[in-house]
Amino acid sequence: MIVLKSEREIQAMHESGKILAACHREIAKLIQPGVTTWEIEEFVEAYLKKHGAKPEQKGYKGYKYATCASINEEICHGFPRKTPLKSGDIVTIDMVVNYNGALSDSAWTYPVGKVSKETEHLLAVTKESLYRAIEVAVAGNRIGDIGHAIQSYVEAEGFSVVRDFIGHGIGNVIHEDPQVPHYGLPHKGLRLKEGMVFTIEPMVNVGTYEAVRDANGWTASTADGKYSAQYEHTLAITKNGPIILTEQ
Repeated sequence: MIVLKSEREIQAMHESGKILAACHREIAKLIQPGVTTWEIEEFVEAYLKKHGAKPEQKGYKGYKYATCASINEEICHGFPRKTPLKSGDIVTIDMVVNYNGALSDSAWTYPVGKVSKETEHLLAVTKESLYRAIEVAVAGNRIGDIGHAIQSYVEAEGFSVVRDFIGHGIGNVIHEDPQVPHYGLPHKGLRLKEGMVFTIEPMVNVGTYEAVRDANGWTASTADGKYSAQYEHTLAITKNGPIILTEQ
């Protein structure tokens, strides 16, 4: 069931999203060779507490951390760890913020030190695909328009779109309907309506889109070991077009 949000609920989620976006801005200052994702994990916990918020994914279905920290070939749900990042790495930090019961969800992929030209291209294409998808996320369009905007652009640039993990509705729980694939056909699927709030979070791979699951039951990585990037926003569908609730 899709829960349409009121203006008041959307505003509350926007306040949550502002905290999340500000936290990402601070994370960007921390990312450098030698830093560990465990240090970022500790920073996020402290930052959210200082701002009266809490990490919603900590404890979700047994997940133990405030962040997901996915490095290089890890697509998503990587665990924070004490291994130092090195120049040439990329790391995706994903988090869900709860502020007075209103949730927001956003991920960002950060380059560490100097990365290759191919990696720069991967990051640029993944980020651009997110914003191309947001442009077509307007009332009256369909879910398939979002996926098509991402897939057609990403594949034309020589990369692939992950199928196993998709965007989702969000409100006072992390995952609601609708499901939002990052691939698909235009003019197909559920019609978008005012009041919908969901994430768009394309995960884009250098090589195959196929994923393998780690023995920890959470972390997914590319089947061929090549790099993967992700950018994610939470947005609301309004009569005046989409509003990004987690804009950096």
